[in-house]
Amino acid sequence: MKKIPLIKPYITDAVKARVCDVLDSGFLTEGPVTREFEDKVKQYIGCDHALAVTSCTTGLEIALRSIGIQAGDEVIIPDYTYPATADAIAIVGAKTIIVDVDPDTMNIDYRALEKAITPQTKAILPVSIFGNPLDYSRLNQIKQKYELIIIEDAACSIGARYQGEPVGNLADISVFSLHPRKFITTGEGGMITTNNSQWADWILSYKHFGMGTKDSRLTANFERIGTNSKMSDLLAAVALVQMDNIDDMLSRRRELAENYIELLKDDPNVQLPLITPDGQHSYQSFCVFIKKRNAVMEKLRNQGIEVQIGTYALHMHKAFHANSNCRIQFDMPGSRFAFHHCLVLPLYHDLTFDEQNYIVHQLKKEIS
Repeated sequence: MKKIPLIKPYITDAVKARVCDVLDSGFLTEGPVTREFEDKVKQYIGCDHALAVTSCTTGLEIALRSIGIQAGDEVIIPDYTYPATADAIAIVGAKTIIVDVDPDTMNIDYRALEKAITPQTKAILPVSIFGNPLDYSRLNQIKQKYELIIIEDAACSIGARYQGEPVGNLADISVFSLHPRKFITTGEGGMITTNNSQWADWILSYKHFGMGTKDSRLTANFERIGTNSKMSDLLAAVALVQMDNIDDMLSRRRELAENYIELLKDDPNVQLPLITPDGQHSYQSFCVFIKKRNAVMEKLRNQGIEVQIGTYALHMHKAFHANSNCRIQFDMPGSRFAFHHCLVLPLYHDLTFDEQNYIVHQLKKEIS
């Protein structure tokens, strides 16, 4: 039976060689290779600061702490997202306000977002889901009107753009994931980007146990309570080589996505999600909406095609609907639609057009 994975990390001989260089160096913790990786991300995005951390979840938590989010504050998020988006808010003690998403783009519903704002709202934490950029024209209007801070959960969105500007240089703070499901990966890890030097300095200190400036080579000042969220050189080496190839990797992903679209656009049983106007999708995941998603997913998996749901509708889960520190705002028809109908198809650098034809053939057979 032909087996096609959902995603396959881009691990070349050059990646392996760079990892071996780190092993041979004997310097395995955060050091020059991590700095080089941060610099490459900073240059690619065009932001002033890029800070590597242990995960996107950790990065979101640290970002919230850096802007002073605490108990009594409210942070608004979309319902259709991985629980980590909400978990980060809970960890810092703030109240999570959950609103619906647009059923066409699966990004946050901007009207629901604005209706949910109260005097206690301090930040918006929207998700550029699956690499589909947010509508920053609308977000910035809301931000300015209510004097809020935007922290973007950009877990899937490195390479995405809005009006030509890279995601990571649009929000006050953006946080990317480097999990193996992401096409730029360190195995586990995250990256925080911002143009605010004060927040960047705080984040750098906090992720190094609260360390401040050193008085000498032998002593350091610890200015705040902090934690250890450093990324090792060993992990950074994997993504460093991938960043050298990011334009080629993005081009290939978009080529494959366009082929899927061409193969599926005329099928009445398939609905394709919409891309944000003026946005350029990174296609971290290629999604379709279909009926009887779970049954189709099981049949495709039985045929060796690894497919997956999109993500979760938080309001359906006890951790959020039975939590006094969460507020489910209004109804969630958009999120429920996405949760029940979104199917993610295989997409990775080495996927071939023949394999795509096979995937689409089997999909159409099951939904016709």
